[in-house]
Amino acid sequence: QVQLVESGGGFVQAGGSLRLSCAASGSIFSIGDMGWYRQAPGQQRDLVAGITSGGSTNYADSVKGRFTISRDNAKNTVYLQMNSLKPEDTAVYYCNARARSTIITYAYTYWGQGTQVTVSS
Repeated sequence: QVQLVESGGGFVQAGGSLRLSCAASGSIFSIGDMGWYRQAPGQQRDLVAGITSGGSTNYADSVKGRFTISRDNAKNTVYLQMNSLKPEDTAVYYCNARARSTIITYAYTYWGQGTQVTVSS
């Protein structure tokens, strides 16, 4: 199995910055695409940013120019640098990874537990 553990969430003033981290561990065979999603109260879970195994990135329009996704394959970790934060960025942020473990023979989408990001006015 593969586990994803997130860290870096918290409280911040509007205009501030936070850096989220998500480390994969367990019986990892390979990790493909990784990403960050967020879900605000009463809202659906939406993609914030994604990154392929080769480093190609894509972002939701609402965060372009403010957020940066990156990964460190040696550490099996994906990051989300969030700058110029706005109150509307407040949500639970979830790490996502498409991976194959040494146990199963197919790729499976794994999710982290989520980390709260709260941006005050």
